[in-house]
Amino acid sequence: MKLNWKLMLSASAIAFLSIGSAASAQDCPRGDLDDRFCDADGDLIADIPTDPTQLIDPDTLIFAFTPVEDPAVYKSAWADFLDHLEAETGKDVVFFPVQNNAAQIEAMRSGRLHIAGFNTGSNPLAVNCAGFRPFTIMAATDGSFGYEMEIITYPGSGIEKVEDIKGKQMAFTSPTSNSGFKAPSAILKSDFDMLPERDFEPVYSGKHDNSILGVANKDYMAASIANSVKFRMISRDVIKEEDVKTIYTSQTFPTTGYGTVYNLKPELQEKIRNAFFSFEWEGTSLEEEFSKSNEGQFLEMTYQEFWDVIRKIDTANGVSYACE
Repeated sequence: MKLNWKLMLSASAIAFLSIGSAASAQDCPRGDLDDRFCDADGDLIADIPTDPTQLIDPDTLIFAFTPVEDPAVYKSAWADFLDHLEAETGKDVVFFPVQNNAAQIEAMRSGRLHIAGFNTGSNPLAVNCAGFRPFTIMAATDGSFGYEMEIITYPGSGIEKVEDIKGKQMAFTSPTSNSGFKAPSAILKSDFDMLPERDFEPVYSGKHDNSILGVANKDYMAASIANSVKFRMISRDVIKEEDVKTIYTSQTFPTTGYGTVYNLKPELQEKIRNAFFSFEWEGTSLEEEFSKSNEGQFLEMTYQEFWDVIRKIDTANGVSYACE
């Protein structure tokens, strides 16, 4: 399965993607990466170019956070961190409120996005097709990290277990979301022998908060969501805990991966990296928002190790990412 790019930009319910590229192929090892990139060290992410003419050093850095909820919520949440990032890099930093995962990936691929947090399921596509180099995730202060995919319904829906969704409607978020599409698709098929269209009607909400609110308001009978988003919405009194009921909880997955585009100057990439790990969370707008999902630090990670389970889910779903 290949995940049509233009269709994803206009309708997140479409699960087929192809990305246009006029870039010429380089004669170098690259694995699954787009022909524009090299991976000489085998770490599965694009190498920083060795040719200085291929490097960029923008006066203004553009940052975007994965659109799991209303971007306006996160512009203020990231304000203190972005001030810190400006101080560490000596650059102006602008928050870019992207509306969907495909638009965020396209922005980095086209050179309009320099630093980003991509959601769990989008990381492989961002890495392979946009030259994303992730190096950190958020974690609790004790070092634990991650979230679970939950399948939720509302009290009185008549759905008590996953099998009860048969013949009914289930909401997903978008095809690039791990917990909003990829993981539940693999789990429903392998563990419950349930397929969309054949066993239930799939609908697409676009974002996790839409799915959660849709279930709480009884617009959707069931939905697959990231429980970290649910916890933050409960903490903000957007919904009450009793508005929804969990009928399935998955294993723990890595959460949003943060990093840079591959062709920033190496010294600038290092300054950005240092800004993440030197940020003092206590008393900041970032702590105020993300403590609601028990996150309080940036933890160093590698894409090769931490996203192994996500790449396996893609393989189980028959997903391959074609960037040409």
